Amino acid sequence: MVKIGNISLGEFPLLLAPMEDVSDPPFRAVCKENGADLMYTEFISSEGLIRDAIKSRQKLDIFDYEKPIGIQIFGGDEEAMAMATSIVNVTQPDLVDINFGCPVKKVVTKGAGAGVLKDIDLMVRLTESVVRSTDLPVTVKTRLGWDESSKNIEEVAERLQDVGIKALSIHGRTRQQMYKGEADWSLIAKVKNNPRINIPIFGNGDIDSPQKALEYRNRYGVDGLMIGRAAIGYPWIFNEIKHYFETGKVLPPPNLDDRVETAKKHLKFSVEWKGEKLGIFEMRRHYTNYFRGIPHFKPYRTRLVEGENYQAVLDTLDEINEVFADQMMERI
Repeated sequence: MVKIGNISLGEFPLLLAPMEDVSDPPFRAVCKENGADLMYTEFISSEGLIRDAIKSRQKLDIFDYEKPIGIQIFGGDEEAMAMATSIVNVTQPDLVDINFGCPVKKVVTKGAGAGVLKDIDLMVRLTESVVRSTDLPVTVKTRLGWDESSKNIEEVAERLQDVGIKALSIHGRTRQQMYKGEADWSLIAKVKNNPRINIPIFGNGDIDSPQKALEYRNRYGVDGLMIGRAAIGYPWIFNEIKHYFETGKVLPPPNLDDRVETAKKHLKFSVEWKGEKLGIFEMRRHYTNYFRGIPHFKPYRTRLVEGENYQAVLDTLDEINEVFADQMMERI
């Protein structure tokens, strides 16, 4: 049984990675429904929370059906991280997660996210400030290191465990790699096999099929898998992995009706939560994967992306179900 503090996650949990502008409540809702065991909010700026920035505050929205859920924060100042943690406490998540992995330039140049990988002492101090500011379990998501010459994840894991984190998620790339090349899970395995490490270690990077999930579980011995980009527009991946673990058989991919209904549900929540204009706009990134594999689909994708109001997009989704009902769907 994998546990983060007192949170039980089953024998081998599947985690939804926190993704900026993706892991919002509407997206989390469809992932939870399809088997995600632990989810995180989009990362939230500690400075934004303190300034009462509207976008940062909105990211604190969590719902009972999502539990267990963690709120993820980032920043490069100890006092700001402590104050942000105190704000997060009020929303009563199940845990607080710290982002030391985001490679985006606008975050890194502020000395936050993966930028902290250049200064492990600072990383430890920031983590300690969060741990001291909450009674909730604190977890961390990070990368192997800043670049090829500074893959210091083993030292990071030991030192962060020593100051009180309860789990560590590791993306198998350096900041320099961004999302390019193949994730290196060998170092994730070294952390997991380190006799000093007694907290759960979750691996992240390149998990995009049930077969790969099983291979990586068996080869690297991690406590669970964190799935990010492969779930965008394809929330079914969580249950597909679980089914494959249990039976050794691959579930058939969702049929067209499944895809349309899930896209509708996602869109409805997006519009309700963000308002019609923004809700429609932020759904656009998901349609390519929701309907991947349908021949001659491009004109309909264009209509989905260009739909100016909620009803127009719903009408297009209904038409897709009618026009393509007899076509076989391909797995992502």
